[in-house]
Amino acid sequence: MKRLAIGIDLGGTQVRAALIDADGKILRRTTLATAADAGPEAVTDQLHQVAMSVSAGVSSEHLVGVGVSSPGPIDTERGIALSIPTLAGFVGISFKQMIRDRIGLPVWLENDGIAAALGEWRFGAGRGKQNLVYITVSTGIGGGVVLDGRLLHGSRGLAGHVGHMTIVRDGENCPCGNKGCWEAYASGTAFAQRARLRASGQSETMLGKTEAPIDGRAVFEAALKGDALAAALVVEEADLLGVGIANLLHLYSPDIVIIGGGVANGFDLLQPGISARIKSAAMPSFRDTPIVRAALGDNSGLIGAAALVFDAVAPPAMVRI
Repeated sequence: MKRLAIGIDLGGTQVRAALIDADGKILRRTTLATAADAGPEAVTDQLHQVAMSVSAGVSSEHLVGVGVSSPGPIDTERGIALSIPTLAGFVGISFKQMIRDRIGLPVWLENDGIAAALGEWRFGAGRGKQNLVYITVSTGIGGGVVLDGRLLHGSRGLAGHVGHMTIVRDGENCPCGNKGCWEAYASGTAFAQRARLRASGQSETMLGKTEAPIDGRAVFEAALKGDALAAALVVEEADLLGVGIANLLHLYSPDIVIIGGGVANGFDLLQPGISARIKSAAMPSFRDTPIVRAALGDNSGLIGAAALVFDAVAPPAMVRI
């Protein structure tokens, strides 16, 4: 009997869902804009909606369960959303139980960075590696770590919140409540905010000259067309990403660093600046670590979420710590 799982990737901007087999192949996929300000019940309804959409017509005997990749912090041991900055009202709620009650299938809940790291480790750019760091740069910055062949979870499953290491003491406000976090400077949200601020009132840039919003994609497109402001913004973003990555190289000594999330769509433009910062900030022994784009693209979290389900049913030869 063919085993299938529903993978759901809940983000601050989008809810993605897919029907996935045990080989990591996506059979169906759908996306909704996240009702991020509407509260937990509305978001849980969205999870039910996308789950039903991708599994329509599939016999229940083929469905193993649902894996959900969620922004954190979440206590994955108890299934509780502790306080998610990007989703209104997600404070101290039994999120896993809410999802299970609504969808009616077994549910596995994981931090989005850890789920994406699992997806890339099993089926993407990290396949065959014993040590890797995955970084997702999107609405915020998250991460996941594989160390000595083990996917790291830490106490309560809270490991991997790499976006909340401080890179500027008493710096910009971060949604987490701290100041100077890497996320506050290098996330897709921060990148777009800088672009809008810098483009305001400038006549010599194409940014903001159409009805299209000024976001990361617009900046990358303008940079490719030779826009000087956009090119400068890309250089700055790359440098900020390099600062954080250099810290992670020193912490974990990975075989590879994988970058996913929306900002990774501009990886080819960002890579030279990231490498330059690593060359100047990292100790010599760490400078040759490959920095690559996620092979699974924006499906890393979806496929990783489904892998959680299959791992629970038939655990692979790995140790969870």
